[in-house]
Amino acid sequence: MKVLMINGSPHTKGNTYIALHEMEQVFSAEGIETEIVQAGNKDIRGCIACNSCFEKGRCVFDDLVNETASKFEVCDGLVVASPVYYASANATLIAFLDRLFYSTHFDKTMKVGASVVAARRGGLSATFDELNKYFTICGMPVASSQYWNSIHGREQGEAQQDAEGLQTMRTLARNMAFLMKSIALGKEQYGLPEKEPACSTNFVR
Repeated sequence: MKVLMINGSPHTKGNTYIALHEMEQVFSAEGIETEIVQAGNKDIRGCIACNSCFEKGRCVFDDLVNETASKFEVCDGLVVASPVYYASANATLIAFLDRLFYSTHFDKTMKVGASVVAARRGGLSATFDELNKYFTICGMPVASSQYWNSIHGREQGEAQQDAEGLQTMRTLARNMAFLMKSIALGKEQYGLPEKEPACSTNFVR
């Protein structure tokens, strides 16, 4: 089994990474492979709604999004982590996720998703909610912990002092590992849930 982890911080070894690394250690103990993709410090532009991905099977902008797409397709779980900027996720990460989710047309049903947020003080729950929406639009179960998946720290490395935050990350990783293993067993015995043909409506008549 494999978990793909997206670091949406511009700092490769900052407080967001500390949260991911705490989870990594649990996944390793559970026999689950991990890979961290560093997205927060890359030059990633937003989606332009050209819909070329429906023809080409990949985003028209050939950057980290396309590099990550194949890894996303084969992973069993996805962790998305971000620092908090103005009660929101890093804009670079949002551009990355918008294009990654929109341009990949493989079935994401039952891949387990989890979001992790880091901040000095406030805006954590708003950012947490923002990131979870990527999972819930495409049939991905959302892993939870003993508290909202957040960790505190302002200066680089301060999150290491947040004992409750670190524990929250470890609990999240254990719960996520249990979910992925349970879903794998369920697929073997029951298969995936039946899908109806898509029904898209709008309010323009």
